[in-house]
Amino acid sequence: MAEEVVLMKGNEAIAHAAIRIGVDGYFGYPITPQSEVLETLAEQKPWETTGMVVLQAESEVAAINMVYGGAGTGKMVMTSSSSPGVSLKQEGISYIAGAELPCLIVNVMRGGPGLGTIQPSQADYFQTTKGGGHGDYRVIALAPASVQEMADFVKLGFDLAFKYRNPAMILADGVIGQMMEKVVLPELKPRRTDKEIIEQCPWASTGCKGRKPNVITSLELDPAVMEQRNIHLQNKYAEIEANERRCEEIECEDAEYMIVAFGSCARIAQKAMEHAREEGIKVGLFRPITLWPFPAPEIAKRAKQVKGILVVELNSGQMIEDVKLAVECNIPVHHFGRLGGIVPDPDEVVDALKEKLIK
Repeated sequence: MAEEVVLMKGNEAIAHAAIRIGVDGYFGYPITPQSEVLETLAEQKPWETTGMVVLQAESEVAAINMVYGGAGTGKMVMTSSSSPGVSLKQEGISYIAGAELPCLIVNVMRGGPGLGTIQPSQADYFQTTKGGGHGDYRVIALAPASVQEMADFVKLGFDLAFKYRNPAMILADGVIGQMMEKVVLPELKPRRTDKEIIEQCPWASTGCKGRKPNVITSLELDPAVMEQRNIHLQNKYAEIEANERRCEEIECEDAEYMIVAFGSCARIAQKAMEHAREEGIKVGLFRPITLWPFPAPEIAKRAKQVKGILVVELNSGQMIEDVKLAVECNIPVHHFGRLGGIVPDPDEVVDALKEKLIK
């Protein structure tokens, strides 16, 4: 079953990858444009093959708290939703981060605010990277730009989540979730045994045979102890920032201008870059893969060689703030985006590049 190439949607790739890497449980609730994750899992019936639990909860709030409980036992558990649904999960995500539990959350973004539209968007960047729930916490955020990365990032997300005992999120947009591409699915692996979980997760709530009880909580009423817990978390986040930044650079070596984009916008921006180079404009593409930790040092390094940066997003301007912080106002940084679920074409990006940077 290894190296099996199939044609499927990004949402479907999430589901198939989860089964194949040995996920123990999925708890979700349908919402466009990510419903195919739950639908595919229901169709595949992994409870009959791998033993994976698949449950449609009564609400998004219930789903994230089921994830909280499953993660507390050391199991590989996940959920998926789209923007308004992920908003409802924020309290639970904060609890999970505070209790230092590993899990995977998938957000296939749609336009807002509020119920907004079912069309694609990237307007959940602030919510994801700045901590949408309460407290000083961080979520490891991966931004796929292809169906293949939707599949690959399921394993990567869990690997990072367990390495740092921290929630991880795949932050995709409706374009990536709904588009169909060829994908190589991961090799089928068995779920971990209870013995393996106990050995790998000594912190988990797995019964008290031969050890003292493990207490899973984010609550601490002593402010001095709570401060030390927060300091511990901040030290962990600093370690993640130092070691887990990921990005992709295309045609940046000789670039005079640079486009910064993630997700589907990076695909559009790459074609825009090719069009611009055909016109003699030396443009490079910088794609953040981890939105947190944000690859600020890598952008700052490239900023020393270019005359200006265009940040392309499906929102009114969110990631641009992190790009501006990275370059420390040393060069012009401008934004181009479309709202309401409208996806720009490459020529619009080229026109924006000329208008905002090449005058």
